[in-house]
Amino acid sequence: MPVLYDSTYLPAVFTDPQRIEKIKSAFAVIDSLYKKHATDNHFPAIAFGLVVDGRLVYKNSYGYTDVEKKIPATSSSLFRIASMSKSFTCMAILKLRDEGKLNLDDPAYLYIPELKNLKYPTADAPVITVRHLMSHSAGFPEDNPWGDRQLADSDKDLMEFIGKQISFSNPPGIAYEYSNLGFALQGKIISKVSGMSYQDYVKQNILEPLGMKTTTYEFGDVAADKLAHGYRWLNSTWNEEILLHDIPDGSWGAMGAMISSIDEFANYMAFHLSAWPPNNAKDDGPIKRSSVREMHQPWRMNAFNANFIFPDGRACATTTAYCYGLGWMKDCEGRTYISHSGGLPGFGSQWRIMPDYGIGVVAFANRTYAPMGTINLRVLDTLIKIAGLQPRQILPSKILEQRKNELVKILPDWNNAQQSGIFAENFFPDYPIDSLKKEAKDLYSKAGKIISVKAMQPENQLRGSFIIEGEKTDIEVYFTLSPENPALIQEYHIKELIKQ
Repeated sequence: MPVLYDSTYLPAVFTDPQRIEKIKSAFAVIDSLYKKHATDNHFPAIAFGLVVDGRLVYKNSYGYTDVEKKIPATSSSLFRIASMSKSFTCMAILKLRDEGKLNLDDPAYLYIPELKNLKYPTADAPVITVRHLMSHSAGFPEDNPWGDRQLADSDKDLMEFIGKQISFSNPPGIAYEYSNLGFALQGKIISKVSGMSYQDYVKQNILEPLGMKTTTYEFGDVAADKLAHGYRWLNSTWNEEILLHDIPDGSWGAMGAMISSIDEFANYMAFHLSAWPPNNAKDDGPIKRSSVREMHQPWRMNAFNANFIFPDGRACATTTAYCYGLGWMKDCEGRTYISHSGGLPGFGSQWRIMPDYGIGVVAFANRTYAPMGTINLRVLDTLIKIAGLQPRQILPSKILEQRKNELVKILPDWNNAQQSGIFAENFFPDYPIDSLKKEAKDLYSKAGKIISVKAMQPENQLRGSFIIEGEKTDIEVYFTLSPENPALIQEYHIKELIKQ
């Protein structure tokens, strides 16, 4: 059924016309940061990219994907990206949900009958749902690095494992605990519901529509000159790790088997960024943009760090959560980051996007558990500083502008305000007219001659503030509109702003 929508809705926009040029001025610094990080941490190779407004605007690589043969890394080299695979799994689940083939709050045993015989840790435990599996809250114990060694297990192995019972660390639904097993079970659900292997379903329904033609799960399918070999830095030398196969009838690939390149993974990042801000453009991606935004929501809070230190040394508190196959972080400056790292024997990777800023970075390395989270955060932080980036700005809606203009005409005397028709039914019972008049007249008297009325500063389509500039002092007026149509003023505040 088509959704009815308001064609006058105004998505947030970037207001700096020099934004892209300023971003380009940071390329050399970004390059040097990644190169130094690779050298300091003994990476045989690193490949990285910067995505801005849906395009891979900068990419580079250093070192070798095959140390023995001295094959240089490029942006098309294929690295195993480990747990970065998890968001593809959740995207596949959401696609099936959008098609009406499953519900997120369904018991997982509807799709994996073997789970029906699980012994839960308490008598009052809820049954594990699909949503629990997606958000690391099924009650399974954290299973790194045990899970890293399960890639080559078949679905038969997985079902036999379940049949022997699963050890729980918590009852389901009460705590976050990172679980590769939970994602393997999602892979099995996708296979059961779709009627094809997890890998084939993701390839046909997500990778191919996004132009990710060489991205795969099995390293045996990758051309020798494109495959990044994995290494462990031990005793001051690189020791090659054995690559694990991802077998066609195995669901463990859903937790970490994907192999991709910077060139192709950038397409996936661009798709995620395209979901923001909500807009009226054609919605023709692998899944709905609203479902992508659903992936970015914090579904299971996991930490608050009052003493978080950014890579540049400044203290800035952060709170973090797990979404659907993705991590979420918000810092003390109100910036939101969506990300996921990946680590397996021989590999380390991460991608991190900032939807409000339209930017994201991705980096791959072929060293065991290569740390990428801190460097990606540093690169984004540095980029924002060098380019002076600001998040998208919300534009004032037509009704906000209208109510602002009507309010300005009423102030400060409030003459005929009760007959104006612009206030909701709660307004005057909540704000007695005598108090409104006295407060406004006192502030206008302090302000002196009114010089100008500044532009509306919206918080959203139905709430915001504006400044009345006075000769001696300024006045800020804040108001909120009701859900009625047309929307009416339901809340109002006015205060003095001392000139600086």
